[in-house]
Amino acid sequence: MAVRKLEHVGIMVTDMDKSIRFYTEVVGLKYLYSLTHTNGVILMAFLTGSDGEQTEIELIQNYPGQLAPEGRTHHVAFTVDDVEAEFARLNALEGVTVRDAEITTLPNGARYFFFDGPDGEFLEMFQPASQG
Repeated sequence: MAVRKLEHVGIMVTDMDKSIRFYTEVVGLKYLYSLTHTNGVILMAFLTGSDGEQTEIELIQNYPGQLAPEGRTHHVAFTVDDVEAEFARLNALEGVTVRDAEITTLPNGARYFFFDGPDGEFLEMFQPASQG
């Protein structure tokens, strides 16, 4: 058995429309589609980055179980070309909470910072280290 790719990451949300707007307008993902689960209660929306729809984010509303505020996933990271530009852009947006006072640089040169989603989910903008 071999895993071919990461299919999607599910994020519990309280307001689907608000979350879709956040993930498209603030994060910069592309909305793909929405559907209602066969149980008739759970709403799902799927979004992707500009990587050719290789990995998706699934927003889930009306999940009947209980999750901790952070959910069961610590964070979701998005690859960006210019982490400094994203840091400046998100800090300038009203209503967006950037958790870090500055961008962190790892020993290999990769750089990142964290910010909050509309339901307090932990999100990361990540610029990989240069390969050279």
